[in-house]
Amino acid sequence: MTLTFGIYPGGLGVTDDDTVTHGPPEDPGKITAALGTLKPLLVRGYVHYDDATYRAGSPFVEAPPEPVRYATDGRRLDLVACFREPGTDLTGWLEFLREQLRLHGPRLASLQVTEEANHAGPGGDGRSPAVRDALVAGVIEAKREARRLALDVRIGCNSTLDFSPDQEFWTDLGKRGGDEFRAALDYAGLDFFPDVFRPLPADRLPAIVAGALRGFREQSLAAAGIPESVPIHVTEHGWGTGPDRSYPRQAEVLELVIGIVAENAKTLNIDTYEHFALRDADSDNPDPVFQLGLLRSDYTPKPAFETYRRLIAALG
Repeated sequence: MTLTFGIYPGGLGVTDDDTVTHGPPEDPGKITAALGTLKPLLVRGYVHYDDATYRAGSPFVEAPPEPVRYATDGRRLDLVACFREPGTDLTGWLEFLREQLRLHGPRLASLQVTEEANHAGPGGDGRSPAVRDALVAGVIEAKREARRLALDVRIGCNSTLDFSPDQEFWTDLGKRGGDEFRAALDYAGLDFFPDVFRPLPADRLPAIVAGALRGFREQSLAAAGIPESVPIHVTEHGWGTGPDRSYPRQAEVLELVIGIVAENAKTLNIDTYEHFALRDADSDNPDPVFQLGLLRSDYTPKPAFETYRRLIAALG
């Protein structure tokens, strides 16, 4: 089973206190050149929705800026619509999703409705009180609009790993959305960064990665009644370098994780892997969260860049 490969083409992310990581600005020319070498089919971009910005007609926060510009040369956009709205009225949100489909049209490969709705920490939408309704209603409405426009675009959602025995988040989504939600869902995404936020013994990493993938399919998605025919996308994965976290080890981890994804692709119906991120936010910052890239922050390659290029060519 072949995989579709993608990448977040930026470098800037968020820290533990949910502030943007500081570093050199994105360089569109160098990003485009690196993408031309890697040859992923997907470029992942994020846009942050809130009602006040929508009503004012102001530009939304995007990461990287204008991500659709990289959906060229055979690449298509995997767009994440983040729900950062403190209110509960979904009128503007649903119109915003329809607008994204009309705006990007055939350049859009997939539209992810909300980002990590189960996660209230850095980078997640879980702090927005209406996020679960926004996810369910958004998936249903986005699918309806995509069909109306006759677009070849997948509509999905994602989460971080859920280790709770009752799988409350996914159980609740299944109850809220029912069969209509399940029928509209084209994929379910998983963001996971093993051995980044919680260090792990190297010899345990393979079993933990394989177990995480199985758990997502057999426990989380099953709790929502999402059938095995709905594919899994690994929507974010990376391994940050830093003190005692070498560049060669990053390449080893990347090959290990993608190898495990590929080994389980048929059994667990995994068809997409996306790496986070193309470059470091700041290679001089010792925090691994700032060094998740395949390139340094000056766009010079780490060994993992060539590893990913080779894996895309072999398994894509």
